[in-house]
Parts: sequence; structure tokens; C-alpha cells
Amino acid sequence: MGKKIVVALGRSAFGETFPEQKANVKLAASAIADLVEEGWQVAITHSNGQQLGMVHSAMTEFSVKEPKHTVAPMSLCSAMSQGYVGYDLQNAIRTEILNRGIFRTVSTIITQVKVSPFDRAFHNPTKVIGRVMDAVGAAAEERKGNYVVETEGGFRRIVASPQPIDIYEIDAIRVLLDAGQVVIAAGGGGIPVLEQGTTLKGASAVIEKDLTAGKLAELLDADVLLFLTGNERAFRFYGTPQETVLSTLTPEKAKEYLDDGSFSTGGMRPKIAASVSYLDKKPGGKAIITRMQTALDALRGKTGTQIG
Repeated sequence: MGKKIVVALGRSAFGETFPEQKANVKLAASAIADLVEEGWQVAITHSNGQQLGMVHSAMTEFSVKEPKHTVAPMSLCSAMSQGYVGYDLQNAIRTEILNRGIFRTVSTIITQVKVSPFDRAFHNPTKVIGRVMDAVGAAAEERKGNYVVETEGGFRRIVASPQPIDIYEIDAIRVLLDAGQVVIAAGGGGIPVLEQGTTLKGASAVIEKDLTAGKLAELLDADVLLFLTGNERAFRFYGTPQETVLSTLTPEKAKEYLDDGSFSTGGMRPKIAASVSYLDKKPGGKAIITRMQTALDALRGKTGTQIG
């Protein structure tokens, strides 16, 4: 079998509406098909921020209009968004590779990711989700034990972003990958779950998708972790007078930059952190950050930010 690669698709691979996503996943499918043609075993994970917010808002509004139906928990909304994005993505990839004369099954795995109930993130939520509420709605959420934050136009819920510990469906993902299938898994960081005996209980949280991508690459013993984002390369101090493009990085230098504030809290920082974590477990591996249109060139070392 060929070498293994985990591809993490960012927000630019999708869109904010159904038609936008349908169009954008065709570009992602083309990039994935290039990798399949090159002989790679491909596992894909993806962003779901817009989709999760849309599902959560829709389910919340439904419960308001139909009071006999309870509000859907975050874990259920995450599962819905994984299925919705996976459906569009797997069909686009299937069409693209068949048009190239390649016969591979493309599968989406609804993926659960273990988190710790003692993770400090549960006491310091950072992920804003869902609809905008007025003060009355926000107070109702707080009475339920949920956190809210004031935003433009009102209030929104804010949830924890715990660290991924393990991926429960990793054996299934590995078997499908080794059988030559293209696998879509751990979308949106996976469904965060707490292990309670033999039961997995969904947590009211959202895992940082890039950190789960790194965990997926680690557990699959992947040769490459490829982040496809909006820029061809990563930058230090992005958007400031000190902005510097990064072409190559050692893991040690990447750690140094994480410590000195080179990367903002969102955006590039979790990609660099995930790359460092993965490379700690995979000496000789490589992490790459680039955009979809330059994925193959980056994999060949011609562009992108190369870490390793």
C-alpha cells in the first residue's frame, strides 16, 4: 500500500450556504483526487464551524416553535454536521476519482473523540456557537447551566474546547484505509464524548478540529499531515508590521514560535500545535500547511510551510 496522509480541510473548502458548499467541495475533491492518483492512502478530516452553528440554531428554533421537543444536545448537532458535510464531500470525491478512471469507495465515519471530564477547558469555555439571543433567552440558557457571552446584536452560547485524547472509531478508520478506501472521519474535531463505564456520553463542547487532525495522524501512523487552508504558506505575526512568511520549520523552532506569541489564538496556532504534537510521536514524519490549489506542489516540497 502507499504512504498514509491525513488531510485537514479548512473552512475555505466549504461555505455558508448549501449551494456554496456544493460548489466548494468540488475544489476539495480535485485536490484529494490528485493525492489518490499519486498513490496515497488518504484520510480526510474537515471544518464544520458554519454547519454546526446552522444545525444548532435550526434545532433550537424548532424546539422553540414545538415546545414538546427538547433542544438537541451539542453532541447530536455535531453528529448531524459530520453526516451533512461527509455526504457532500464523499459524493464529490467519488465523482472526481471515477471521472479519472479510479475505482475507490469513499466512506464517511461518524467519529467520537474521547475528552477528559477534568479538562480545564470546561471551566473556561471559548467556542462561540449557535443563534443570537436576547437577554431573556441568554438568562434562560444560564439557568440551564450553560455559558453565554455578549456579542454583536445580543448574546450567544459559548462552550468548552477540550483536548482530544483518543478516537473511538480509529480501528474502523484504519481497516478502511488499509483496504484502499478514501475515508472521511473526525469532522469538526469529532464528537466530544465522556467515557462512563461502557457508555459514551456526549459533552457540551467543540474540539479544535486541527488538534483532532493531529491526533488522527498520530493514531494512523501517517507519513504526512496536510493542512489545506486559505493561504499558501503560514505566517508569523500575521496581519502585523512584523509579518513573516514561513517556508520551512523544524519542530523545535515551531515550539519556540508557539511560546513567543508568533501565532494568534485562532487561525494558524492550532495547526502549528497539532503539527508539533504529531511530529513528537512520528519522527521522520512531515506536516505541511498550504491551500487546496497548491496541495500537490506542497507535497512535492515546492511550496507551502514544511514542518519536519
